[in-house]
Order: sequence, then structure tokens, then C-alpha cells
Amino acid sequence: MATFLKDQWWLVLVVVASLAPLARQVAAQGVEATLRSLDRRWIFLLMLWAVLVPIYYIGVTGQTFPEVPSALAKATFDQIERLQEGDPVLMAFDYDPASEGELGPMGTAFTKHAASKKLKMYFMTLVPVGPQMIDNNIDKVIKADFPTLVYGRDYVNLGYKSGNEGVVKVVATNLRELYTTDARGTALQDIPMMRGIANIQQMKLIVNVSCCSPGTKEWVQYAVTPFPDLRIVAGCTGVQAPLLYPYIPNQLAGLLGAIKGAAEYEKLVVDKYGGPNPDPKYLEGLRRMGPQLVGHLLIIV
Repeated sequence: MATFLKDQWWLVLVVVASLAPLARQVAAQGVEATLRSLDRRWIFLLMLWAVLVPIYYIGVTGQTFPEVPSALAKATFDQIERLQEGDPVLMAFDYDPASEGELGPMGTAFTKHAASKKLKMYFMTLVPVGPQMIDNNIDKVIKADFPTLVYGRDYVNLGYKSGNEGVVKVVATNLRELYTTDARGTALQDIPMMRGIANIQQMKLIVNVSCCSPGTKEWVQYAVTPFPDLRIVAGCTGVQAPLLYPYIPNQLAGLLGAIKGAAEYEKLVVDKYGGPNPDPKYLEGLRRMGPQLVGHLLIIV
């Protein structure tokens, strides 16, 4: 931090100069009197610096703010970590571009973790634009960093099917009743890793990233509840998380809430599988938590 402040002296000068009138007002009137008559534009300026400076700091230094994983993040990590190489995992990515900022880092971290463990990944989505999110993770994680993994043998993309929770009900008992081909149009019987797969009850774990309904709640209600041997972990938006807490831990083994949960999970994955210099794409949650942390501290103060 000291080196950053020394090298970026001009930024320090700009921040100090912009806040100098406020400092003079506090010195003249006192803190309490200043707060009672504070022009709201000072609040906007303080929030600007609270967000902008951490973004700039992270961008220049490549460093992220420290993150301590919560019990829920550890539970999510442990569910995947205890799986064995070759175990089948359903990767249900039910989110869209509108929620990518909050959920994208989760999808990337989940894909990285599963690929590092060499699990068999079965991608699908209940959201119409979900296939774009799946393709994005396959391209930037599997194809870029795990070129030895082969489509059809190590991972498959089943794509999107309409029907909301109806899709969950069907694939829980007879996947082939709804899916006859993958997202590329290849017949399931011609895909090696689909041979012998009749329904999702054969999956060792469901990994869900959810922005809305249908999403985690439907997977819990229509897959895990009627078939209690199924296990599920999930990542969701901040507004969804309180609705899902009642399902923990019996029906929902682990949950990542919003970008905070994504950052905690990234910390666990990167510490074990990231190497000495992890790719920045696996640190997006941690990077995005920086300005959010400082902004929240400002609001509290």
C-alpha cells in the first residue's frame, strides 16, 4: 500500500484537494454540526472515491482485498472437494447476462473447481439465455486452461429446455424423455459420457448458479426433496439468498450469496488450484469485493 501511495502521488493529491473544503468545514464547525448541515454532494463525492480508488488500486497492483471464507462457502467447497475423479456432476447454470456481474465469478469458479478435479460435467440451464453463460465458461475455463478435457467424454452441454420447474421434474426421473440431443444437435446415444445416464439421480452432485425463478428453489423442491439421496450446492443473487437459507443444511448442502459468496469461494479454489500466479479471471469476485467493501464501510460510518 505504501508503494502504491508513493507511486500514485497524483491520485492522493487529487483526493485530498477535492476533500479539503469538507475538512475545513469540519475543523471550523465540528463533526456533529457538519453532519447536520452536510451537503449531499459531499456524500456522493465520498462514495465516488470509496469505489473508484479500490478499483484503481486493484487494477494497478493486481492485488485483492483479504477475504475470509464463511462456513457456507467452505461447505460448498467441501461438497465438490470430496468427489472423486470421474464422478458425474450436473452443472445447472440458471443465470443470464443481467446477473453475470454477481454470478459470473461463481460459474467460473465452479467450472474451474470441477475441471481441476476431473469430474464429468453435465451442463444445462433453465434460463433462455443461459446457454451463453455455459459457452462462456466452457471457452474461458475448460478450453483455455484444460485442453486435455474432451467434449463428449469429460463434459457435455445439454443446453436450454423450456418448461421451468417442469424440466426439473422430468430430468429427475427420465432425462431422455426431454433431451434427445445436446446443444450441438448430437444425439445423446452418440455421446460417450451420456451412455448409461437415465436421469439426474445418477449425479453425485448438482451445482446450481441461480439468478431467478426457475433456479435453486425449484431444484431443491422438485429434485432434492423427492430424491433425498441427491446433493446440491448453489450460488445465488443477494436477494435470493434469504429465501434459500431455510433449506440449509439438509436439502441445500452449501450456498454462496452474491459477490461476497463468490469471493469467498474463489479464495478457497485459488488457494488450492490457482498456483503461485492465478489467472485474473479466477479472481473477479475478489476484485469486485474491494470497492463494495469500502463503499459499505463508508455507509456504516
